[in-house]
Amino acid sequence: MNAVAKPALLVTAADLAPEALALLDDFQVVFAGKTPSEDDIVALCRQHNPVAIIVRYSKVGAPAMDAAPALRVISKHGSGTDTIDKVAAKARGIEVVAAIGVNAAAVAEQALALLMACAKSVVTLDARMRGGHWDKATHKSIELDGKTLGLVGLGAIGMRMAAMGQSLGMRVIGYDPYAKNLPAYIEPVALDAIWRESHAVSFHCPLTDDNRGMLNAATLAACHPGVIVVNTARGGLIDEDALLAAVRSGHVHGAGLDSFATEPMAAGHPFQQEARILLSPHIGGVTSAAYVNMGVAAARNALEVLARQPTHA
Repeated sequence: MNAVAKPALLVTAADLAPEALALLDDFQVVFAGKTPSEDDIVALCRQHNPVAIIVRYSKVGAPAMDAAPALRVISKHGSGTDTIDKVAAKARGIEVVAAIGVNAAAVAEQALALLMACAKSVVTLDARMRGGHWDKATHKSIELDGKTLGLVGLGAIGMRMAAMGQSLGMRVIGYDPYAKNLPAYIEPVALDAIWRESHAVSFHCPLTDDNRGMLNAATLAACHPGVIVVNTARGGLIDEDALLAAVRSGHVHGAGLDSFATEPMAAGHPFQQEARILLSPHIGGVTSAAYVNMGVAAARNALEVLARQPTHA
């Protein structure tokens, strides 16, 4: 008698941490490749009918769910679930889970690096030095001590960023209607106070239909002149055209961005020509430790759902 085939589990990437794979011995793990498209995901779902999907790249929408009748859980390799159609999943009885907080240290460190690089003109000065210039007599950096850091979102990442800002001597204010039991060094404020009072604004919230484009021409105009903008959350939180105009006008001193409205960024994007907009390819959560932590958490989350919610026959 033939052995029963292992149920399939689809990973929307080319790899998963060995520590995570070790938890998935009872499954046929299928990898979608380095840059899978939505059509690729649908085709793999149709071919393998996975009981679970671990989402790293691409989107998982209703067509993929309909192509996998056995699908019971979609587990995000990270915290942001905006690339998963949660309404479609709920309608089909498919649970969506996320690895909340496991990459908090990595992302907060990236946010701090971008903030510091903007304040200290790290990239510009490096380029000037390589061009043979010595700008000591003319350049002045921004000192963050005593300045106000405004945080939008006070989850695990925002809280770490708050602690680091406080350690730099910054006043820390934060907007998060769901945050509770905040430490004394974080002053909770309304959203309009973030724009009005902050010398630096850093985004650490999920992207929703309600907050899409929350940093736009109107809210940028309300910001402190010379504000620094940092975004390691989701690109859709920012109206990119409005931010570019504000940087070019000098109203925004600089921006450090790790996420964008469209990813990967297309060649010729106007941000690529603006020296005071620092760019990184959505790698805030990509460290050796976070790669393991996110993979293990995503695998465990999927297994936990499958353990209490048996697959369809």
